[in-house]
Amino acid sequence: MAHVSLPNDAKAGPTKPEVRAVLQRKLALDSTDHFAEVGSCTGAVTIEAARRAGRVTALERKPERLAVTRENLAANETTADVELREAEAPEGLPADADALFLGGSRNYEAVLDRAVETGVDRVVMNVSRLEVAGAATEAFRERGLLDDVVQFQVSHGYELAGATSFESDNPVYMLVGGVDGAEDDATDRSDEEVATDGGKR
Repeated sequence: MAHVSLPNDAKAGPTKPEVRAVLQRKLALDSTDHFAEVGSCTGAVTIEAARRAGRVTALERKPERLAVTRENLAANETTADVELREAEAPEGLPADADALFLGGSRNYEAVLDRAVETGVDRVVMNVSRLEVAGAATEAFRERGLLDDVVQFQVSHGYELAGATSFESDNPVYMLVGGVDGAEDDATDRSDEEVATDGGKR
């Protein structure tokens, strides 16, 4: 995986490299895809998507953060046609996106409604707060978008008294689905028995 250079800071901080690696696997972008991002911030996700997708549209409502996205994008080699928009989602979203990433929870229900309306086939949302993760999971499910929920946490080693200890990043909840994928997944599981606690038997 090519290194992402982020010489400019946006205070909120980038999506961590390990999280981006899982995100890119879930999005499965290729050169035919139009990728849309809500909340570009440092541009870390924008940059990686622009190395895989054919087109990228990145939205950021704060002009100072959009400037950071633009500067960091210029510091990296990419192949996609990239459009940066100072806009609030869902109004600024393209109507022909194949894949959509929500890096934050602002207006997420309206964004998900737009994803359903326009037929986005891959939708991924990252959440760091437990309560928001629960509400967002229900929002995905209510719209027939939910395919998977992944919770993961990364720890980094550091030297402590001549040995290695670990410091943990905050857990991340990743909601994964899409207009086509969720329907296929629901069909695949239609014959499974479900236990009273919601699990499989």
